[in-house]
Amino acid sequence: MNVVVTPAARTLRPEKSLATTVFAVTIAGACTFLNVYCTQPLLPFFQRFFHASEIAVSLTVGVTALAVALTAPFTGMLAETIGRKKVIVPALFAMAVPTLLAATAHSLPALIAWRFAQGLFVPGVIVVMMAYINEEFAGRVGTVMAAYVAGTVFGGFLGRFLTGVIATHWNWRAAFVTLGILDLFGALAVRQWLPLAVNFVPAKHVFRSLRDTWGHLRNPRLLAICGLGFTILLSLVGVFTYVSFYLAQPPFNLTPAELGGIFFVYLLGCVVTPLSGRFLDRHGFRRTLLLSFSMCLGGLGLTLIHSLATVIAGLAVFSSGIFVSQSAATVLTGQVAGRARSAAAGLYVTFYYVGGTAGAALTAWFWLRGGWPACVGLFAVASLLTLMLGLAGGKSAAVGNFSREPVVDTAI
Repeated sequence: MNVVVTPAARTLRPEKSLATTVFAVTIAGACTFLNVYCTQPLLPFFQRFFHASEIAVSLTVGVTALAVALTAPFTGMLAETIGRKKVIVPALFAMAVPTLLAATAHSLPALIAWRFAQGLFVPGVIVVMMAYINEEFAGRVGTVMAAYVAGTVFGGFLGRFLTGVIATHWNWRAAFVTLGILDLFGALAVRQWLPLAVNFVPAKHVFRSLRDTWGHLRNPRLLAICGLGFTILLSLVGVFTYVSFYLAQPPFNLTPAELGGIFFVYLLGCVVTPLSGRFLDRHGFRRTLLLSFSMCLGGLGLTLIHSLATVIAGLAVFSSGIFVSQSAATVLTGQVAGRARSAAAGLYVTFYYVGGTAGAALTAWFWLRGGWPACVGLFAVASLLTLMLGLAGGKSAAVGNFSREPVVDTAI
């Protein structure tokens, strides 16, 4: 998910040290993204275990993204009414419940249902935390948001890595139990160390965000940027979902633990995101999109070579290109929206995670008909659409106008 940082913060509770609060924010991000895509390295195993098709087991990824897309706007409205921490902490505790119950699933539909339930609580952190950080950290928004992003990136990697390793050496049920326990400990830490919001002002008119969203739906440039978000996550989820099937087959024959290790490339997001922001400020939106497009196509091409090292390098280049396009899309969302940026961010999040659902489901059709080369063709077309939509949405964006709205990307 992407967010736009705005300098709306005023003061931070003095009795809470900055270091302790930043730690709580980081833990919240990490625990959330432990869960979202944790089944990706297990998909070939689930296919054999449940005697199911690729598209059926890929739903364990897609339905979680779908649940996020469905609940994100409503979660934002709830947080505007009752407060920030009152949504964040219950969401973290609630997320642990379906995570633990997923370990009890005795059929694929049951596992898919629990994965959907996990996604329902994710927006309680990812949507609300960005508002909390903007409001509560005067002069420190960038520092705290960077810590949150580092937590989400690490959590996204750790969730995939742990499930692969634990499923290989023990069993897949133990993987969900481990993630659920980590969720509970994380929720306790956040409840203890995250300060209550002191700058939060409850919304007087709860339906105002609905009117703002309707206004954004009539903004063609903003819709183009939302479409860009759709294609970004479609590509990334599709690639890292079906590359698991690709690498589980000859000549690679990777185990779930080895597939989990592939996600080390996600840690590049911690480096690429700030660098892409600087490139955006210096060279402008169009050149940034062209760079992203070139990296995505180049990385996809490398994955077609039957060498594990080359495939990993291709995934690293591709994912870095995606991080670059995310950065550009985040900034442009705030610029194009003008007013009511929270509503615009909520609309973008919805399109973004619907794209993730499509990436898990649509790619199956190409995989079944042409294997990995057909999937690469799909992702190449999606990358071209990303470029075209970005150019349409950012047609008047100028070089050097981005630093006033720093960009932050969360893990995916």
